[in-house]
Amino acid sequence: MPERRTVALVTLGCARNEVDSEELAGRLAADGWELVEEAADADVAVVNTCGFVEAAKKDSVDALLEANDLKDHGRTQAVVAVGCMAERYGKELAEALPEADGVLGFDDYGDISGRLQTILSGGIHASHTPRDRRKLLPISPAERQDAAVALPGHAQTVSGEPTPPAGPPEDLPEGVAPASGPRAPLRRRLGSSPVASVKLASGCDRRCSFCAIPSFRGSFISRRPSDVLGETRWLAGEGVKEIMLVSENNTSYGKDLGDIRLLETLLPELAAVDGIERIRVSYLQPAEMRPGLIDVLTGTDKVAPYFDLSFQHSAPGVLRSMRRFGGTESFLELLETIRTKAPQAGARSNFIVGFPGESESDLAELERFITEARLDAIGVFGYSDEDGTEAASYEDKVDPDVVAERLARVSRLAEELTAQRAEERIGETLRVLVDRTDDEDGVVGRAAHQAPETDGVTLLSTDQELAPGRMVEAKVVASEGVDLVAEVLSVEGTGCTEEAGR
Repeated sequence: MPERRTVALVTLGCARNEVDSEELAGRLAADGWELVEEAADADVAVVNTCGFVEAAKKDSVDALLEANDLKDHGRTQAVVAVGCMAERYGKELAEALPEADGVLGFDDYGDISGRLQTILSGGIHASHTPRDRRKLLPISPAERQDAAVALPGHAQTVSGEPTPPAGPPEDLPEGVAPASGPRAPLRRRLGSSPVASVKLASGCDRRCSFCAIPSFRGSFISRRPSDVLGETRWLAGEGVKEIMLVSENNTSYGKDLGDIRLLETLLPELAAVDGIERIRVSYLQPAEMRPGLIDVLTGTDKVAPYFDLSFQHSAPGVLRSMRRFGGTESFLELLETIRTKAPQAGARSNFIVGFPGESESDLAELERFITEARLDAIGVFGYSDEDGTEAASYEDKVDPDVVAERLARVSRLAEELTAQRAEERIGETLRVLVDRTDDEDGVVGRAAHQAPETDGVTLLSTDQELAPGRMVEAKVVASEGVDLVAEVLSVEGTGCTEEAGR
């Protein structure tokens, strides 16, 4: 009997990282590793790090140190860093954090089982050497699909060659998605939530002056529609009811496949998958929004009219310095176009304050936009230099104390405005997916305008027992900050109303 090997995956950062962790879990399970939830119960703790901003990097380091502490009083024998921070810093991270027994990059994912076995056995695997991953793929998007490059979410390569499938579906452990094509990854769910993310693409071709992501995630490359559909069908079979499509830039989907409007044709196909109740698209670039895409997002059954728009700022001068496009008026026009087609549509965005050269009048322009935009959720971040970015070399930096003051000021405004927007929804009838039930909050769900983790929740008032994954119709009767309180009117699939269920 083979020796029992256990592994726990600790995931930090965004939904893209969550998908990467489930891909690693699929590969490890297919190779005989036993997946456990708690790092303390694992032989190897794999920490999937985030390397986007300083706060996320600190969280990643803290998670690695916490996992390392388990070596003294738990089962854990090794701690391994993977993910964006490991890819971005590699050897530098290994030298700064000797507590990590391995620092693995994306190129190691294809043989993650072998890498972990080497480390667990006391061997040494050379720490990842960072490189600009934009240079690994052809400049022309149309030439990227056949490139033998390790791309999380697209299956992996070993030594420049596609990794063969782990075996026919009947040979895979229960709960592991089979690789249905040469670039379709194995996957195993790490939770039981009724929502799951699916990658549309990886990488980014935009060159925002504040962002380092393209340098360590690489250039943009789409997944083939058949792979996205196949993974969605598998997830539906695993009990998933809502699919969230993620990538660094979903509005570019299909450009390397010869059809920039491919998302418009894919969305109705995904919505038609048996068992799926909602499709949500995240990470949309305002400058790339198309009338046809707006039409599909606002007019397709089971596709949420949800617009996660990456505005970042609204003062034209600041946006140009960011190497972005648009401004307050064009952004407001975009939102008006969306709401004309779908009055209940959800909209959220993130903003950076204190960018080099940002004046008080620029900040006032941003505040004007946020005030008029009626966004459902707003994230506000203070600018800080990121290694290797163009903006790090800019002069006219805003004093850190001023950045902190502006961050607090705009955050207060955002909190007030999003609470007002939630209050505006009182009286609306919404389709709500039940996420969880607990003793403290009762039945907790999300409407179409509420993405997981970021946009608030809907607290459901009902005497019925509603399991996660049920879809209900509910009327909003109150708001609590960005959260809504709603009375259940009917439960889909049961034929009963709230009164009948009492």
